Amino acid sequence: MAVQKVWFVTGATRGFGRHWIEAALARGDKVAATARDPQALAGLAQQYGDALLVLKVDVTDRAGVFAAVAQAHQHFGRLDVVLSNAGFGYMSAIEEATVEDTRAVFETNVFGTLSLVQAALPLLRAQGHGHIILVSSVAGVVAVPIAGIYEATKFAVEAIGEALAAEVAEFGIKVSLVEPGGYATDFLSSTSVRNAEPIAAYDGVREQLAAMLTPDSLGDPAATSAAMLKLVDADQPPLRLILGNLLPFVQNVYAERLKTWDDWQDVSLSAMRLAPQGEAP
Repeated sequence: MAVQKVWFVTGATRGFGRHWIEAALARGDKVAATARDPQALAGLAQQYGDALLVLKVDVTDRAGVFAAVAQAHQHFGRLDVVLSNAGFGYMSAIEEATVEDTRAVFETNVFGTLSLVQAALPLLRAQGHGHIILVSSVAGVVAVPIAGIYEATKFAVEAIGEALAAEVAEFGIKVSLVEPGGYATDFLSSTSVRNAEPIAAYDGVREQLAAMLTPDSLGDPAATSAAMLKLVDADQPPLRLILGNLLPFVQNVYAERLKTWDDWQDVSLSAMRLAPQGEAP
């Protein structure tokens, strides 16, 4: 039987976050859940009472994130799982992307993640344990057209998570990157994604992407809850966990990358020689 855990979760009101906190609470864990609109969690708060602490937080408010993490830690006495789930999408060709919208999606997806990690780390180091889980995406592993800016945020989250895992292992802190594929959440709705003003020249690739995201290709987000519970209960959790049937797709992409690097190896090596070090003493 799993030991009761205390979770801190951003982006908990809908989509994956909602499913995951419901699963945690249902099995007897305790949860500090953040929301821009706490009323969205009122029903769960009534159902689970003291096991659920609802905190009003916008992850782009760095001071607010630090205050919420400190409050949750003080309230429950510890934090075992720190789950960065808040984020939104931005659909645009690179030429279509505005600087303002690009900054906004980075503020939430990257800087919001950074604030949460930095707020939690001193507490987890003092505890000598903890599991930081960053919600990435297949979009943090493979880039497709018309989502490059959003994908850039997820590639950034991947880099943060990979470096962080090496930095904090000696403190007893685990790090995992969760990489979901396409699921039938509200991610593609107007509440979770922004769309750039389209340029007609990119309509063709836009249509190709839309053809890939048919309803019958999307997974049931509720099915991910058991996987997340298994992840947080693992003694040695993986650095990366794909959610869904993406592995063959990712394997094909990486095989092509390796082939390209191999094909151009002679050119790569020709570009390398040791820099002059001066005369020996």
